[in-house]
Amino acid sequence: MLGRFRYRDETFYGNVDGNKVIGKGDVEGKAFELSELNVLPPTVPTKIICVGLNYLDHAIEMDMPVPKEPILFLKPPSAVIGHTDKIIYPRVSEQVDFEAELAVIIGKRCKNIKISNASDVIAGYTCFNDVTARDLQRRDGQWTRAKSFDTFAPVGPFIVPAADIDPENIYIRSRVNGETKQDSSTSNLIFEIPYLLEFISKIMTLEVGDIIATGTPPGVSSLHPGDVVEIDIEGIGILKNEVV
Repeated sequence: MLGRFRYRDETFYGNVDGNKVIGKGDVEGKAFELSELNVLPPTVPTKIICVGLNYLDHAIEMDMPVPKEPILFLKPPSAVIGHTDKIIYPRVSEQVDFEAELAVIIGKRCKNIKISNASDVIAGYTCFNDVTARDLQRRDGQWTRAKSFDTFAPVGPFIVPAADIDPENIYIRSRVNGETKQDSSTSNLIFEIPYLLEFISKIMTLEVGDIIATGTPPGVSSLHPGDVVEIDIEGIGILKNEVV
């Protein structure tokens, strides 16, 4: 697994092996204890492309028709936080929800990717939480304000290389204060990852580090200050954040 870390005044990427981190770049080969490092968001995206209503069981839960093509929206990079960082509950909202999602991390700058070549541009996968001010989303009739507050895009903790995981049938779960809220599988995705890459890259150039958040399963519910939310994806790990 690949992570991004801070040690004193130095920021670097490193390979994670249990509780050990082996540095890359300027700290190439240097070994650290994970406990002595600050875990940063594992990617620095130019954009976050999110897919709405992309789980069959979520569409059934919402009593909504299955989309004929992906529903896309964007979150700004300024919303990104990492594992154990705090989600700030905005004063202008009275309903903030979590959404557990599998995130695709782009590894090569690309445009007009074919389904058959999608794996060539994927660096790996990680956990993502599409935090949303649901009351503002309903009020505005569009999603930008509700999805874009600072801290509304927790991602991490680490990136699992694409070669090390098959994302087509892994569990995806969320918990709030230890209570399971979402429990599904990526086998319920309506639009699979290669199709999403082809569809999105026809619209926009994807840059190294960009995030594609692939949608959330049923069970979305609200957060409150003091809550701890966990996104748990098989083969990847747990993304944990407290609400303040």
